[in-house]
Amino acid sequence: MEFSIREATKKDMPRVLELITELAVFEKEPHAVDITTNDLIKGAFESPKQFVCFVAETQEKIEGIALVYNRFSTWKGSILHLEDLIVSQNKRGTGLGTALLDQVVKYGHNLGAKRISWEVIDWNEPAIKFYEKKGANVKRDWDVVHLNEEAIKNYIDNIN
Repeated sequence: MEFSIREATKKDMPRVLELITELAVFEKEPHAVDITTNDLIKGAFESPKQFVCFVAETQEKIEGIALVYNRFSTWKGSILHLEDLIVSQNKRGTGLGTALLDQVVKYGHNLGAKRISWEVIDWNEPAIKFYEKKGANVKRDWDVVHLNEEAIKNYIDNIN
């Protein structure tokens, strides 16, 4: 299968949102996606730029994305965070995921990142095996902590 990896454009954002929604359905959170195409355009193309998105494009359409942004570690320094690496379910196993991850690693290396980090849902064994095969260390002894929008509001209300 022929495909190319490139940085996303504004015109790609509707398809990027479709793939994000496809991932949410796969992860059994079909109603969790609140963002819009306009949110993606603003985040990727308006100042301050919040993320970079790479797309995997076949002759037909975009079939995969990798969305990354910079972080800072108090232990390591510059970190590149891979928010999502998504390949359409019907295109998994075709090399798109590897090509996207390759692009992310090259991008992080060129930025001088000391680490590239991301999360993977604990029951997604094919993804875990894929990442471990690529040399990633899947940390099973750390828990992800979130304050959602409502929790942030409640927190603020309780400190004022």
